[in-house]
Amino acid sequence: YKRARARRATAIAALSTLVTAAVLYVVVVSAPGWPRTKETFFNGQYAREALPKVLEGLWLNVRLLVICGAAVLVLGMLIAIARTLRGPVFFPLRALAAAYTDFFRGLPLIINLMIVVLGVPALRLQGVTVDPVLLGGTALTLTYSAYVAEVFRAGIESVHPSQRAAARSLGLTNRQALRHVVLPQAVRRQVPPLLNDLVSLQKDTGLVSIGGAIDAVRAADIIVGRSLNYTPYIIAGLVFVALTIPMTRFTDWVTARMDRRRAQGGSI
Repeated sequence: YKRARARRATAIAALSTLVTAAVLYVVVVSAPGWPRTKETFFNGQYAREALPKVLEGLWLNVRLLVICGAAVLVLGMLIAIARTLRGPVFFPLRALAAAYTDFFRGLPLIINLMIVVLGVPALRLQGVTVDPVLLGGTALTLTYSAYVAEVFRAGIESVHPSQRAAARSLGLTNRQALRHVVLPQAVRRQVPPLLNDLVSLQKDTGLVSIGGAIDAVRAADIIVGRSLNYTPYIIAGLVFVALTIPMTRFTDWVTARMDRRRAQGGSI
């Protein structure tokens, strides 16, 4: 009986999906501006031309994601630890960490990128790189480490003080209690929001193109500037969506798994 109901539900869902898709197709195709829209945004010739170049540029975005993601996690963790240090002697360090997070969380990412990518080369300082990829990665790291630091700090503060007290009663130092007791629990609890920040970072790597770096966005922009057809932008957008969806679904799966374990009373 259950299998029959499951098959029936699947059939109804499939039929409903087909009907909805057919209705949407008819509505879109019969719209007055569809022919011009199709030529401007969904041109097959420019799509075939843009796809290989966009994919070639996407490799730069992937490398930026990996390198900047690792740097963001390390820097964000250090800032979060600095903000949670106890004792009056650490007040200057806590104040600097708080000022850093407040500043870069309030500063729009695009302005940060313009200052670093376009402003730093204008200084003409000896020994300072003018590579837009390195400068763009630095700007991304500065901004996202502020967000990740707050995620880590929330995780650290969510660990009950009794955990630290129990670790101290077993003879662990404050540093050992933080490393072996507090941080493992804090990181596990904050995995879903951390993955969400990485998804956002993955999309924002395309902003390094403002400095002239040939990534997926810039590759599409070059073709658009030559052809005045906007299909390459659609291709670049779809490529980023295809790259983002797996990580988004993985984030949803991790969140659901942790919610189930929390509801069952298991360790998180």
